[in-house]
Amino acid sequence: MLGECLDNVRGQVPLIHCITNYVTVNDVANVLLACGGSPIMADDAAEVAEITSLAAGLTINIGTLNERTIASMRIAGETSNKLGHATVLDPVGAGATKLRTKTADELVKQVRFDVIRGNISEVKTLASGSGSTKGVDAAAADAVGEGDVDATAAFAKALAAETGAIIAITGAIDFVADATRCFVLRNGRAEMGKITGTGCQLSAMTCAFVAANPDAKLEAAAAAVACMGLAGEIGWERMLPGDGNSTYRNRIIDAIFNMDAETLEKGARYDIR
Repeated sequence: MLGECLDNVRGQVPLIHCITNYVTVNDVANVLLACGGSPIMADDAAEVAEITSLAAGLTINIGTLNERTIASMRIAGETSNKLGHATVLDPVGAGATKLRTKTADELVKQVRFDVIRGNISEVKTLASGSGSTKGVDAAAADAVGEGDVDATAAFAKALAAETGAIIAITGAIDFVADATRCFVLRNGRAEMGKITGTGCQLSAMTCAFVAANPDAKLEAAAAAVACMGLAGEIGWERMLPGDGNSTYRNRIIDAIFNMDAETLEKGARYDIR
């Protein structure tokens, strides 16, 4: 099931328009290429509608937010919706500032997203209209442990029903839910938190998976999350003495590049609730 989603990405090579942040934009492009997609980055309001119309999917990431790109995000989102393209929101840092929280909330109201992917604090902020984060990271008070799994899965399904979007909450335990089913995924390494941009990369990759699997969007989003987590495990296994987070970033991208359907199917650890 998950492996087939990866095969479809590699077979279709979907072009993904990314309005993303300048901290991680190069790694986002490389991860899209590694998983089998194709990236294009454009954020000027004068061309985003045209670029979006050429692509199969759109990822909106508010990591380095400014008024100029907010307008571009709205235009691109509306265009993507009109064309029926896959559309993903990454509400980076929602809850950290009034501007981020307001922008994320307005985007959810103005644009129909297939997937909203964030950490637990960002997603809780979208659900309540206010919240707090540690910069762009989840607040410690929001951390999801084993005892919180059922409640978090129920929360994700309820928010999916409310928004009409698949809700992907990523952290030590990952949750990918529509209104009726929630994948609870347990791949990944804590060391991935030492790399800037794994979330940004995952959001773009999720868009590619959803674009290539329009009839299985929930499974596609879960496959993307599993692929990133499994790549983190494989990449860590290949670390050598003296390697650090820069090498680890590259090993994760390499692991995604070399991932095949069989490896993903065998390595993905999840249950459905």
